[in-house]
Amino acid sequence: MESEPTAFSRDNGAGPASPPPPQQGVKWRFPAIHPEGRKFGAIAAAITALLFIVGWGVPGWIMVGITIWVFAFFRDPVRVTPSDPNLLIAPADGLVTLIQQVPPPREIAGPEGLGSDPMWRVSIFMSVFDVHINRTPISGTVRQVVYISGKFINADLDKASEDNERQHIVVERGDGLRIGFTQIAGLVARRIVPFVKPGDVVAAGQRIGLIRFGSRVDIYLPAGTMPRIALGQRAIAGETVIARLGETQAGSGIFQ
Repeated sequence: MESEPTAFSRDNGAGPASPPPPQQGVKWRFPAIHPEGRKFGAIAAAITALLFIVGWGVPGWIMVGITIWVFAFFRDPVRVTPSDPNLLIAPADGLVTLIQQVPPPREIAGPEGLGSDPMWRVSIFMSVFDVHINRTPISGTVRQVVYISGKFINADLDKASEDNERQHIVVERGDGLRIGFTQIAGLVARRIVPFVKPGDVVAAGQRIGLIRFGSRVDIYLPAGTMPRIALGQRAIAGETVIARLGETQAGSGIFQ
C-alpha cells in the first residue's frame, strides 16, 4: 500500500499527543513514476502503438508487457523512514547478497573519507523487478560524490565493487560521523543517475539517485557497528534498518 504518511500532533508539554482525527480508509494506488522514466515509457508505448497500427499483433502484445514493465521499473513509492538518528537505513530495495569485512574503497578512503581500517560492507542486489530509486542511509551533508567508469559484469559478484562502473557517495552527520555507500552498475545497467552533489544537505531516506536496469548498492558501516540485517533478507530502501550505530551484536543469521 502506497500512501503519504499522516502528520500527527506531538506532545508540546501541555499534555499527551492528540489522537489522529477520524478519516476514511486509505486505498491502494500505483506508485508515481519518476520523471527519469517517463521518456522511456513513452518510447515503449509509441513502439507498441506503431506495431498495432501496422498489424503486427503478436509483437505488439509483447511490447504491451514491456511497456508496463518499463513504467513499473521507474516506480517511485512513498517510504516512511524511521526517525531515530542512530539507525542506518537501507539505501536500496533488493536482496542482501554479501556481508563482508573489507577495506573502504580507495576513492573514498583516507582522512577526508572513510579512513583506512576494514569495515563491514553490506551489499544489496537489485533485480530488474525491484524499485531502483536509491536513498541516503542517514541525514547529513553530502561530502563526496565520486563517479568511476568501469565494466558491466554481474553485480552479484564480489569483484563488481572494484571492476564495475560505480558511484561513491559519502554523507557526514553534524557530529562528524561519515557513512559511505556505492551505486554499482550491473550486466544490464548502463547509467547511474545522481540526484545530489557535494554540499547538499539530505535527510535520512531522501532520494539520492537511481541506476537504470539492474544493479547493486553497497553500504559501509563505521567502526564499532555490526550489521543488524541478515544474508538473504530483502531490504526496502528508506525503511529497512541495516544497523544501529555503536551496536556490536550482529543480527541473527548474518553469516548463514
